[in-house]
Amino acid sequence: MKKIALLLFLFNTVIIFAQQQVTGVVKDNTGTPLPGVNIVEKGTNNGVSTDIDGSYKITVKEGASLIFTYVGYNSVTRLANASKIDVALSEEGGQNLDEVVVTGSRTAARSNTTTALPIDVLSSKDLTSTGQATFDKALQYKIPSFNTVQTPVNDATSLLDPYEIRNMGPSRTLILINGKRKNLSSLLYVQTSPGRGETGADISAIPTDAIERVEILRDGASAQYGSDAIAGVMNIILKKNNTDGSLTVRSGITSEGDGEMLGASLNQGTTVGEKGFLNYTIDFSKVKLANRPGNVDAEGDAGDFGANLADVQAFLAKYPDAGNINGSPETAAAKFLINGGNDISDNTKLYYNAAYVYKKVKSFANYRTPYWRTLADDPYLIDFFGKGTGANRVYEGYVPTFEGDLFDYNGTLGFKNVKNGWNTDASITVGGNKQLYTVNNSVNRSAILDENGENVYRENSPISFKPGGTSFNHVVGNIDISKIVSDQISIGFGSEFRSENFEVIEGVKASWDGTGADSFAGNRPENSGKWNRYNVGVYLDVAFDITKDFLINGTVRHEEYSDFGGATVWKASTRYKFLDDKITLRGSVSTGFRAPTLHQIYTQKSQYSFVAGQGIQVSGIISNVSPQARQLGIPSLSPEKSTNITVGLGAKPFKNLNVTVDYYNIKVEDRIVLGDRQNTPFGNVAWFSNSFDSRTSGLDVVTSYNNIGIGEGKLGFNLSGNITFQNERISPVTNNSFGPILDALTFTSRPKTKWILGANYEIGKFGFSLNNTYFGEASFHQDGIATFDSSKPQGQYNPDLDTRFIPKVVTDLGINFNATEKFTIALNVNNIFNVLPEWEFVAKNADGEVLLADPVQTKRQYNLLTFNGRYPTTSYDGSHFSQLGTIFNLSVNYKF
Repeated sequence: MKKIALLLFLFNTVIIFAQQQVTGVVKDNTGTPLPGVNIVEKGTNNGVSTDIDGSYKITVKEGASLIFTYVGYNSVTRLANASKIDVALSEEGGQNLDEVVVTGSRTAARSNTTTALPIDVLSSKDLTSTGQATFDKALQYKIPSFNTVQTPVNDATSLLDPYEIRNMGPSRTLILINGKRKNLSSLLYVQTSPGRGETGADISAIPTDAIERVEILRDGASAQYGSDAIAGVMNIILKKNNTDGSLTVRSGITSEGDGEMLGASLNQGTTVGEKGFLNYTIDFSKVKLANRPGNVDAEGDAGDFGANLADVQAFLAKYPDAGNINGSPETAAAKFLINGGNDISDNTKLYYNAAYVYKKVKSFANYRTPYWRTLADDPYLIDFFGKGTGANRVYEGYVPTFEGDLFDYNGTLGFKNVKNGWNTDASITVGGNKQLYTVNNSVNRSAILDENGENVYRENSPISFKPGGTSFNHVVGNIDISKIVSDQISIGFGSEFRSENFEVIEGVKASWDGTGADSFAGNRPENSGKWNRYNVGVYLDVAFDITKDFLINGTVRHEEYSDFGGATVWKASTRYKFLDDKITLRGSVSTGFRAPTLHQIYTQKSQYSFVAGQGIQVSGIISNVSPQARQLGIPSLSPEKSTNITVGLGAKPFKNLNVTVDYYNIKVEDRIVLGDRQNTPFGNVAWFSNSFDSRTSGLDVVTSYNNIGIGEGKLGFNLSGNITFQNERISPVTNNSFGPILDALTFTSRPKTKWILGANYEIGKFGFSLNNTYFGEASFHQDGIATFDSSKPQGQYNPDLDTRFIPKVVTDLGINFNATEKFTIALNVNNIFNVLPEWEFVAKNADGEVLLADPVQTKRQYNLLTFNGRYPTTSYDGSHFSQLGTIFNLSVNYKF
């Protein structure tokens, strides 16, 4: 018996370790390499993905079967009976449900070529080819309807920039990670810049090297996914490689010699047990300050601050930019992410993912010049901020810093089960975002006396402050069940429970007492606190393939919130293919909703802002649920409601050409906005309200033509664009003041049209790409506000003028050199022609034309718009693309 047991042991050992390595290349049926194809050893979680050249390498048991799957292509199974297996995938729409997540359907998964909804799919290669340092900026140069840009006046906004799809604001795009809701940021944008009054998830925190692909649903999807999905859904799919890995080192610098960037990213996969996998990413980066101040006008500054012109001229002769520091802040980031899974049985799979991100950002307030914060008013300032010693000690002002620490985390644990054709997916997701602020090189100028009659602040003030911060977290539970009932009918239903918590963290007393820290006052005790709510949602989804070409899909959802009650929404979509699938017609009609965020309901604070003609002034935001709001008769917030119509056409007249055109029309009722500041018994304050209805309509175009033989290489073109037909308020304003400045920030501050024309050419070991992004017209508005002091020399913004940002084309060049199978060098020169934003005044009427004919009056308006020349490129409110100009990026990638 012992001999028999020994023989069995040896036999099993041989079988277990009889493995072989298989390599190959995966292409489509036109011969184009496919990056990101999943290759899995059948019956296990042993898998890899193809690299940018479509190549793969996997070690499997002898005699095993390999399953090849990719979005939009039929899956293929091959027996591992050779050391080299090349595969061609055909684009016929079949997908492996276990391997591919397709956004936009709660029933059976479909390819982006057969879905009834417009979905963009970006591979990891698409993202890295842009040369952009962060995920959000990569999307800016790949998706025409997606817009984001750094704001010129940062404060807390320096931690993450507002983004939006279809000019709808960040709070109306839902972000998913592997199909599960990502947490919101705790930041509420309150500066007078695009995104004001909004909040959204921090997508810049997601390491690009951890992403396998991104699916962007450009359609309202509240019925499928719940609140926030009015403009669309972005589903970020994480890598699942469990053997291969790579190390990327990247560096960069602007043509001005600043903004130096250095980063390193490790992505690696490993097996866990016999049937499990784990893929992890570690990403470290640091970007130094890029400073873009303008020369300050002496007469304008003298008028704003009531200073002696000679004193102003003397300071500006030494410091033409008045010491101002603005542009792109210094940022350091550490990002950690894991994605894994394990087969518990033949029918049940455990999956999980988790991420933790830490960011440290340092930006600056406007420089406090010696004629702004003077020794005549505050003689102690020379002790705090003077230069030199003894009799040679001089005071030249000071510049407060704004420093932020951001902590963002998310994690999901779930399992999938298949039994009797029923697919069950149950999961729990947690996520949170916390931001803590620090103000250095500042002072509390308040004259507050202690019991001994001495100043608590002023000469006794600290120069470093902790103003507090904000925190948000959620816990989400999901149960999703689906079944392909027959060849024609698929059903899906499920439920989601979500608990949300928002906190305004109190600052130390010195940061808020009196006027608080100069430049950024802390959160006062009465404005701080913790708030929470929960909601429960249920949905039903039915898809009916009437024929193989004709599909209809319907979804209905009901949600119950603990703080404002229930909402029921629905969606109906259809798709029809003809001419042997060469033409596809598709369309959808849906209703949606967006619950006001806890940030919008409970935020109450003071802020420092530039007021034209008056310099920096303190104003505030009052909460809708505060006693002050009750006294002013401000109503509580209610959900936004929306109606979304999409009609599209897809064409593939021959195998190398793809064209999609989609029209959209989105109506939002009771839109939530942060209004203009108004003079009240409680000071100059603003508040949130359901203020008006809006309509946004436009056209998305996506085309590509590939595999053009040029010599030994292949050439490909792509053209995509977004045209906005209408983006405006369509009802009177109620419950708030919403003047021309905010109207422009909300509706015209993003490009009216944006186009991306790209070409790529691959030959031998080299790859070349040329990408042209056309940023169309954007406009801001100057506003004459009656509360301005017209006795000041600079007067007021003139309401007869608009500011128009001139359309520009930004050109990016990329060169890849595959030195070996494992070693790749990539050079990206972004904005090779150093194109910068450029704006001009536009007269709205005859009075405006008369004003522009007068150089003196025009200069005054210029000073009001740019804070006397401090922000000449972007204006004080922002621009339609980056002001940093040419940026050089070099990266080296080594594959394990």
